[in-house]
Amino acid sequence: MIKKKQRILSFSEAIKEAQTQAFKLDKNVFIFGQAVDKTGHVFHTTEGLLKKFGKKRIFDTPNSEQAETMFAAGAANNGLRPILIHHRVDFMAYTFDELVNWISLWSFKSSGKSSMPLVIRAIIGRGWGQGPQHAKTLHAMFSYLPGLKVIMPSSPSEAKGLLLSSIMSNDPVIFLEYRALYNTKEHVPEKPYFIDLNEPRKRMLGKDLTIVSMGASVLTSIQACENLKNKSINVDLIDLRSLSTFNIEKIFLSVKKTKRLLMVEDGWSNGSISSEIITRVAEAGIKLKKPPQRICWPNSHVPMSPVSEKEFYFDQKDIFNASIKLMKV
Repeated sequence: MIKKKQRILSFSEAIKEAQTQAFKLDKNVFIFGQAVDKTGHVFHTTEGLLKKFGKKRIFDTPNSEQAETMFAAGAANNGLRPILIHHRVDFMAYTFDELVNWISLWSFKSSGKSSMPLVIRAIIGRGWGQGPQHAKTLHAMFSYLPGLKVIMPSSPSEAKGLLLSSIMSNDPVIFLEYRALYNTKEHVPEKPYFIDLNEPRKRMLGKDLTIVSMGASVLTSIQACENLKNKSINVDLIDLRSLSTFNIEKIFLSVKKTKRLLMVEDGWSNGSISSEIITRVAEAGIKLKKPPQRICWPNSHVPMSPVSEKEFYFDQKDIFNASIKLMKV
């Protein structure tokens, strides 16, 4: 029997397909933002959508993050499902009034009678010497706010299912896309599918060590885990997916089994998601063989020069070496 060739999509293609299918599933879905209908089409994630669906459902807007975000809030509050795209998460700092004082608490203030089903796609992280004003992640800051869902996909198939679930959710979602992932490829099912926004994914199964990661650092962790197998170390690798409303019990079960925990996160260590998870493990009274460890960015601004970048960012060797240290009795 001839096996059917697997359908391979890039991260960018998976994002575009999720949006295309969402447009067909719900006529209230639309996309807007800076240059979404022209030039590079946001890493090709919106390419062809204008021709297919028309200018009422995808359109360019002026360069005003506050106005764009409040427009999304108003549209969502009137029954639409907007997808707003910010090319750099760094400049979402301008929108903190809208996020903190309006969007995140709207459902709470109305006792659940009103909602804001909007998605903000924001591009984050390292790439091409982006430097201190263009390479941040800010995910922990957003995750601090009750009422916001913060999602960080790690691969094309994850991106499609998580984005479809985000668009169809009645909660406001910040969907963070790591710049380095757009050209990654894997098998992505063609039909629409949805992924639980609160449920972490077990990416690898092992009994020796638990690694919890998110976004692009999941792929870096997978590389390290493959090399750890050569040392007979098998890792329980957990992809967090959601950074704000994740099911902590899945992590507890893994850590109770392995008795060792390593957090891997593209972001600063102070006030990080890693800090939160390590604290919850400690509060749960789970006994570990070694103190938990975390691999994050240094608590300094992101450099621009290639030499400094190499020192600033971690790689699979750092994860490998930290894992080896955790395994020593």
